[in-house]
Amino acid sequence: MQLADIQQSLQAHFGFPSFRAGQAQTIEQLINGQSSLAIFPTGSGKSLCYQLTALHLPHVTLVVSPLLALMQDQIEFLNKKGIAAASLDSTQSFEQSQNVMQGVREGQIKILMVSVERFKNERFRGFIKQIPISMLVVDEAHCISEWGHNFRPDYLKLPQIRSELNIPLVLLLTATATKKVKRDMAQRFAISEAHIVQTGFYRSNLDLSIHGSTESDKLPTILSFLSNRRDSGIIYVTLQQTAEQLAKQLQASGFDAVAYHAGLKDELRQQIQQQFMRNEKRIIVATIAFGMGIDKSDIRFVIHYDLPKSIENYSQEIGRAGRDGEPSQCITLANLDGVSTLENFVYADTPELGNIELLINEISTSTEQGLWEMQELSVSKTTNIRLLALKTALVQLELFGVLEAKYAFYADFRFKWLHTESKVLSSFDANRQSFIQQILSQTHFKKVWGTVDMTALVNQGLDRSRVVAALDYLHEQGMILLESKRMMQVYQVDTEKLIAPDLATKLSTYFADKEQSEVKRIAAMLRFFELQNCLSNNLARYFDDEQVPQNCGHCSVCRGTAAHLHYSQEPTFPDEQQLKDDIYGLKNHLTQVGVEATPAILVRFLTGMTTPMSTANKFRQRSGFGSCSLLRYKDVESKLEKLGLK
Repeated sequence: MQLADIQQSLQAHFGFPSFRAGQAQTIEQLINGQSSLAIFPTGSGKSLCYQLTALHLPHVTLVVSPLLALMQDQIEFLNKKGIAAASLDSTQSFEQSQNVMQGVREGQIKILMVSVERFKNERFRGFIKQIPISMLVVDEAHCISEWGHNFRPDYLKLPQIRSELNIPLVLLLTATATKKVKRDMAQRFAISEAHIVQTGFYRSNLDLSIHGSTESDKLPTILSFLSNRRDSGIIYVTLQQTAEQLAKQLQASGFDAVAYHAGLKDELRQQIQQQFMRNEKRIIVATIAFGMGIDKSDIRFVIHYDLPKSIENYSQEIGRAGRDGEPSQCITLANLDGVSTLENFVYADTPELGNIELLINEISTSTEQGLWEMQELSVSKTTNIRLLALKTALVQLELFGVLEAKYAFYADFRFKWLHTESKVLSSFDANRQSFIQQILSQTHFKKVWGTVDMTALVNQGLDRSRVVAALDYLHEQGMILLESKRMMQVYQVDTEKLIAPDLATKLSTYFADKEQSEVKRIAAMLRFFELQNCLSNNLARYFDDEQVPQNCGHCSVCRGTAAHLHYSQEPTFPDEQQLKDDIYGLKNHLTQVGVEATPAILVRFLTGMTTPMSTANKFRQRSGFGSCSLLRYKDVESKLEKLGLK
């Protein structure tokens, strides 16, 4: 297909007169059967690359996206353009999912969007294996790389899934990738260097300013900045509590501000987002929960009230400003106060070798006939491994060939009648009545709600999936109200590989490397904020873009004000005797509950980092919990060593 034909297709389907930078090359490569990696700045039209290509491929295009809101926006856009697109997601009813699957089977749907977690669903995997797929698209593809930010463990399995489903063509999309991450992504999908399309990272309309600010300086600085503005912007904070507090302070000063964070109900978050899009709310004070999928072109300022998590996060967040090309301000109010929190979270997520050994032992003792049924929260508590780290460990065990994810199911189902039992039964033929009565024979009612004994039904020879489908159907028809909970995951276990003597050490080394990579990422961000030469130039070069002016002329360094980061108040250790008393008290408590007082447990206690074990043992209520939370993990570790408390 020639470039002229592709341009004609762009005009016909999307109504755009011409391509943006990088789009035509990417689409041409894909149509010619060449898997590609496209790295374009935020808001510069990455999605069009697969949307247009999909129209010229014979079968469905499967898009893996990390966020439901992104999927829904894309689908709405495509459907308005007359392009058949749909998603399979957790918000859908059984009937809606069935309709989407039928549309894909019949070739009516050209683009199907799913989350990576959907591949854990047994029914979905059975369905997708029967469907010929022309192209796999991975949105936010940096999630694949263990050395990138926002790493998502399940993304590591996508190359294997691509191979299993025999998908000939792959497109990876991201806005932020360092040279190392770019190489890692391309290598995992065998994409040649010639087919990596990277447009310029530098954005001349973004004015970058770093202010070395104490905590008490921050609010006056923001109030002064906002005083003569009537345009829209986002203020990023780290904690939900800060979002609420700062929004109230701005409201009290007469500004149209509202807090947004993951602690708010979905409907309220949706409402705030829509109000911002319609300019009914001007200022959003948000945690990083806000931003992905926000396609608002006239955001005129982004302020970082707290340090971002990394240069990648900083870049992604400021990238939401000025997508219309008009001048926009990006201000960071930086100090060292939050560094300890960022670092301590990294250390807190790293499981100890003993915890990893507990995980391997848990798999070994719970495996029956080669299958391990597990519930993540329960295993997290048993092994004292935090949930994200546990998910990462399970994916690594899959990549080592120790585990193979088979399927997931809800362990518990309960329902209540919305009509009388006799009325419901009378609406079915004799065959179905008999099947429902079998289910009812193993349903135990307590007053209104009945709990289904799924194990008993399976032991009687009933097909579990047919029982679930029947309950779903009754729920859809408004005959019962159905609730399901306690998601169980089932893995096939290679017991020989599980007992390999070096398995725990291999996993532990993997986590140690990841920990160091994350700590270095934070250090790189601090160096960036204190640079003595052009910020725009350094930011572009960090993302492997050399086509950038030496001095941009629109950053605080070019204006002659390089930042120096300090603590608002230098953090100090508690009194040494108090420290000793708190640690001895904790050690005594741990002895009583049969837990070994490892150095990591002691340091996490003092820095206020929780684990499943510390939550279960109510560490928060003990004297000394979090008494060193403003200090860095390694400094606390050294202090304990010096005092002979480790």
